[in-house]
Amino acid sequence: MNKNKNDVVIIELDRPRELRFGHKALKRMSALSGKSMEDMESGDLNFEELEQIFYYGLTRDAQENGETLTLDMMEDILDYAPSYDYLMEKLQEAMKNATGGIEGNQQAPAKQPAQNRQQRRANGTGRSR
Repeated sequence: MNKNKNDVVIIELDRPRELRFGHKALKRMSALSGKSMEDMESGDLNFEELEQIFYYGLTRDAQENGETLTLDMMEDILDYAPSYDYLMEKLQEAMKNATGGIEGNQQAPAKQPAQNRQQRRANGTGRSR
């Protein structure tokens, strides 16, 4: 999330729309495209993939506004964007919000097993007196 804890990304298309990628949207996008989050964020997408990603990111907004959004509508809706760069900027912002700013598949460092005082002294990791 960004600094003001507001994860809403407004994208100006045929109307201002909220672009959001919740768990359901991310799961469906990944299953449909076979791409990882990193692939989707990279911008190396064909137009059909772009339409599918935006479809899932805009679905909740459409539902909340009493609109029935279909994948077929996306081509026309995305045509309202001022540029391809604008679409990609908004996509990356929404994806960053969805993933909490985590980049890549970073793993936490392996946790070392807890040692008692006797083990620490034997290993030379205890405090010196």
